[in-house]
This record gives sequence, structure tokens and C-alpha cells, in this order.
Amino acid sequence: MGESGFMDLKSEIRTVSDFPIPGVQYRDITSLLENPEAYKSVLLSMCFEAHKFKADTIVGIESRGFIFGTPLAEKFYLPFVPARKPGKLPNETVSNSFDLEYGSTELHIQ
Repeated sequence: MGESGFMDLKSEIRTVSDFPIPGVQYRDITSLLENPEAYKSVLLSMCFEAHKFKADTIVGIESRGFIFGTPLAEKFYLPFVPARKPGKLPNETVSNSFDLEYGSTELHIQ
């Protein structure tokens, strides 16, 4: 734990070089999720931030956002809104397109 009371999490996130394409440094959170203390530290840190900013809704971008956002929404008894890739939501959506380091994509919410 650092001086702030939160764990230094950078060492808990594995870096995979050249994934999904050459030149990209992919941050694999599987190693963080396998460590209950690290995962709890992330959730506590996120709770602190959500409280500080008086969040009224939690939006989670698939799929990492689902892993962290749903317990956060439950903790504060807030709605959770999944932001998904095109074609994954059954109802009318609004969307936003953006560029990534290896292409472009868009996210949709209902």
C-alpha cells in the first residue's frame, strides 16, 4: 500500500507486447483480477472517485468497464449503463466514434 492507503497497481497489470498487432503494448488486467487484494484496491479507489464527483450513473465500456462498473454501481445503488460495440444492444442507441492506436471503433448506449 502506498501513502494514500491504496495499493500501487501498475505492477499488477501485465503488459503484452505486439498485441493485438505489432507495436501495441496491451495492458492485460487478468493478472490484477487474479489478485483479490489488488482488485479490491481498484474498487475502493473507484468508489472514492465516484463519491468525490457525486456520480449519479455509472457507465462501463465493454468489457473491462463491466468488471469494475457493476460492483461500483451496486455499492452506491446507482444505475449501470453498458457502453457496447455496434450491434450488441437490442434497442435504439446513441453512439460515438473514435480512433484507437490500431484502428477505429464506436460505442453505443441505449
